[in-house]
Formats: sequence, C-alpha cells, structure tokens
Amino acid sequence: MRRAGVKGRDFMRLRLLSIVIAPAVCWIPLAILAAIEGTLLPKSVSVPFLIDVGAHVRFLVVVPLLILGGIVAEQRIRPTIEQFVSRHLIPDDKLDDFGRALRSSLRRGDSVVADVIILLLIYGVIAPVFWRTHAPIASTWFVSAASAGSKPTLAGLWYAYVSLPLLQLVLLRWYYRLFLWTWFLFRTARMNLRLLATHPDKLGGLGFLILATQGLTFFAMAHGALLAGWLANRIWIGGIVVTKFKTETILVLVFVLLITLLPLLAFTRPLVLAKRRGTLVYGELAAGYAREFDSKWIEGQHDPSEHLVGSADVQSMADMGGTYELVREMRSVPLTVQTVVGLAVATMLPVFPLLLTVMPLGQLLKKLAGILLP
Repeated sequence: MRRAGVKGRDFMRLRLLSIVIAPAVCWIPLAILAAIEGTLLPKSVSVPFLIDVGAHVRFLVVVPLLILGGIVAEQRIRPTIEQFVSRHLIPDDKLDDFGRALRSSLRRGDSVVADVIILLLIYGVIAPVFWRTHAPIASTWFVSAASAGSKPTLAGLWYAYVSLPLLQLVLLRWYYRLFLWTWFLFRTARMNLRLLATHPDKLGGLGFLILATQGLTFFAMAHGALLAGWLANRIWIGGIVVTKFKTETILVLVFVLLITLLPLLAFTRPLVLAKRRGTLVYGELAAGYAREFDSKWIEGQHDPSEHLVGSADVQSMADMGGTYELVREMRSVPLTVQTVVGLAVATMLPVFPLLLTVMPLGQLLKKLAGILLP
C-alpha cells in the first residue's frame, strides 16, 4: 500500500479495515462451501464445520488479534527507537551505525523477497504436511474419508490453500519481524551505550524498552487463542479433559515468553558493566564524602559556630546514600515482574474459559478466594 502511494489516514484506515476483511476471507467461504456440501450442521459428518471450534478461533479471533497486534506493536516500537537518540544513549561516533542498523531493519521488514520466501514455505512445505497429517478415518467438513483414500472437500481446499496460508503468512511475518527486532537490539547493545547507573528507572535509562515489550500483548493473546482452539477441539470432539494438556499449555506459555522477552536480553551485558562501573565510581565518591563528613562532624574538625542541626551536610549525606542505593539496585535485564506476568496472563486468558469444562465458575472462584484470602 505504501508503494502504491497510500499514506497517512488512508493507510491506517485500510490497515484497520483488514482486521475485518482478512477474517471474512478466511471464514465466510468455508461456511458457504460447507453449507453447500452438507457438512455445516451437527451430525452431518463426524466433525461438522460449526463444531470445529479450532477453525472458528483461528480465523475469527487469532487473525484479527495478530493484525491488530501488529498495528499496536508498531505504534509502541517506533517511539521506543527514537528514545535511544533523544536520551543521548548512542555515542556520537555510533549515530551513523545506529541509523544504518535501523534502516536495514525497516527495509528487511518490508521486504517482498521475505514475503515470497514465506509463501513458498507455506505452499511448498506446510500445505503438503497438512494433508499428510489430516487423513481421518471418518469424514469431516474439510476432508472426506473413503475406502479408496481421503479426498479434500471444496471447503477443505479453501481451508488448506487460502484460509490457513493467510493465517500462517501473518503469523510467520510476526516471527520474522520479531527476529529483526531482536537483531536490531543486539546490534544497538554493542554500540557502547551511555547508560546511567543512577537513572531512577534502575535500568540505566533503558526503562522505555518495557513499553515496547508491552506492545506485544495482542501477539501473546493470539497464541493463547491458538492454544484454546486446539484444546477446545480435543475437549468437545475428542472428549478429553483439559487438565490432560498441562505440558502443551506450559510449552506454549514458555515459547511466547521466550520469543517476546528474548530481545531484551541483548542489554544484559551493557547493564551489568554499567552497574559494575557505577558501583566502583559512586562507591569511591560516597567513600570520599563519608570520610569528609566523619572528619568534620565526628572528629570535631568543624567550625564551632556551625551546628549539625539544620546543616546541609546531613541532607547531602542522605542524598549520597540514595544515589548509591540506586546504583546498587540497578537491574541486569530491562524487565519487570509486571511485564512478565502481564504477558503470561494475556497468553493464558483465552484458555481460562476452558477450565469451566472441568469445574463450574462458582467453584473456581471459591478456590481462588481460598488461595488469596486464607
């Protein structure tokens, strides 16, 4: 759209409109084709279209979340990148390198070649694997089973070659851009950043990166929705209890946390070095001031007419202690517990309704109250 000259508000309107158009392209033809072929309603085949909760979640929930999440993440990440320069974290002799790294990341993020490679991967590898792994012993809405072998339905063809590829394209482009984001941050972290050990955010001035990470909330929620749809099919079609899938649930949660938080690990070494340097420098400064304070007020080397009460020396000593405490509490990773918990909750939120298949809401709330209010 940018290359076609679409800019400003028109560009944003089209992006927002795609949140509706993409799910419609994925889902509506499936419903129409399933209705035409008689596989829409319950009891028509072993797995009718309306019962396939996983398909509905993928296209009506996951696709919009991923597209909306891309818009939100971009609005969070772009101002974040500007903070490196506006906060003077990049040394003057590294500004050109920073600019080149940024332009390279943006150019690769919008690369047509990358999109073509992703599409070739989808249609050349993933689509054939789909048909090999979906050979049912009974007919479903997307494939009919017969003695001569399984055969895709019309809805199944649209599902395998339009709906799923569109979802996979959006998802793989997300992974690709997260890779570029990680690569950009690791390059930036090697530019001898001017980190301040006494910065109040206790992250050397990198606290703004937390805001960028919080912009990945919809991405995390989309993965939770994918998991929820996958679980729902196994609960309502396979008759398996949700508690049997603890390993899969933990696996998805760990994967989401790793892929969203890994970029921030790029700054671990610079933060550790900044803290070590700050501890030595401000420790020496504090020691010198404490020695002068001790000589003046403890050993009696002050002017007899000067009184300790009301002296600015006491406040300065307290300020020095607060400064050194900031250095001592400086963290090694630009993360907070709230950020990690927030991403974890966003990932697991779509799965929560499935717990109601095991235990009524009232009992869940009583157990929660028993844990929080013993």
